[in-house]
Parts: sequence; C-alpha cells; structure tokens
Amino acid sequence: MIYPYIDFHCHLDLYDDPHAVAKACGDSKSYILSVTTTPKAWFGTDKLTRHSSRIKTALGLHPQLAHERYDELALFDSLVNQTRYIGEIGLDGSPNFRNHWEIQKKVFSHILKKANNESPKILTIHSLRATRPVIELLSENFDNGIPVLHWFTGNLSELREALKAGCWFSINERMLKTEKGRQLVKHIPKNMILTETDGPFIVKTGTPLLPAQVQPVINELADIWEVDANEVAAQIYENFKHLLINN
Repeated sequence: MIYPYIDFHCHLDLYDDPHAVAKACGDSKSYILSVTTTPKAWFGTDKLTRHSSRIKTALGLHPQLAHERYDELALFDSLVNQTRYIGEIGLDGSPNFRNHWEIQKKVFSHILKKANNESPKILTIHSLRATRPVIELLSENFDNGIPVLHWFTGNLSELREALKAGCWFSINERMLKTEKGRQLVKHIPKNMILTETDGPFIVKTGTPLLPAQVQPVINELADIWEVDANEVAAQIYENFKHLLINN
C-alpha cells in the first residue's frame, strides 16, 4: 500500500509562487499543514488552501516577530475559532531575539490561554534554545489539545521533559543530518512523530523543499528504526490519523 505523505509544518504563503505551490499540493495525495507567522497572514494563506481538503491552515504569531506584531493579538483572538491548528507559535532564545524575551513570553502565554479556552487545538511550536521555558508555559496555560514541537533542537534531558509534558515532534530532513538529531529521534516513541519540511526555509541543492517532500525523512527514519521505509510511512500516517481523531 502507498501511504500519503504528511507535512505537518510548512509555510505555504512564503514560497515565491504560493498559488502554484498550493495548486500542486492540492493535486497531490499529501496532507499538509500550512502555518502562518502573523495573524494578518491568515486571510491570504487560508484563501490559498480552500481548494483542497488535504491542506489546512494554522493561525500563528512567530516568536521572532512577537516584538513587532504583538498588536495583532486581538486579531488572533478573533480568528482562533476559524481553525483547530495553531502555529507557528513559541519562544526563541537565540542571541538575536533574547532582547525581546519578555514580549515573546507574554505573546506565547496569551496565545496558549486563548487556545486553551476554545475547542481542542493542535499546536505547532518553535522552541529554539527555549525548550524548558516552552514546556513551563505549556504546563501553566494549556491542556486542551496536543503540542507538537517543530524542528526540535534541544538536548536529551529537554526531550525527556517534553515527552513528560505530552509533546509530539515533527521531524524534518535537516534534523536527521546530524548525529545529535538522529540520537534524539531514537528516544522519541514512534507513535509521537510526524514529518515536516519547514519549506521554503530548508533548501536542498539550491532549491527550497516543496511541501510534502518528506521521503528523505522517511528514509532516514527507516534507517534509524531498522525497518522498511513503507513501514515508516504507515506509522506516520497512523500517527497523523490518531492525532486528528483523538484531539
């Protein structure tokens, strides 16, 4: 059996020709979550995806933009019932954004509280150099759905904390190019993993990955798990269905 590809984190609106990319996605048998980086981006991105039942749009406010777009939180609140998917949201502790740490935390906390008071949500979360603060704010403010950590770059101790907090993980090709990433994946239960591209931000041979180009991730997971690639594809698809049915 051929299983659909799952791309649980890409930025459909940020490709050079988003309409063409969206049409190609709609013609495929893949399932794609198109995240937004600001609430204002919701309108155009959602319009891009309305032609396909297999593409969903997430409502987000990226932590790297929190200090510039925090005034869009009221818009976020007004749109939160338009979707069951929230992202890209989170915290970024890298040096370029540490000066905006307090506003990041305020924005992330606000989003979590708002999402928690609505119908169950599935979150896709940015946690670069910020795993423990992300988990802390999740524990304090959100228990009405599933948080998915996108492109996880923490250490093994942080991974274990995230698992205890009920986090899932979306894995991309770049993560599995390092020994650290491969070792981390070995410690994630197979039933808590999804695949992603993070396109167009991941570039291969000079070209951004297109949505649902996750076969390399499946191949790497097959190597790590020591199983056939088709078994990996089946597992990821079952995980995806479980996530949607039970949350």
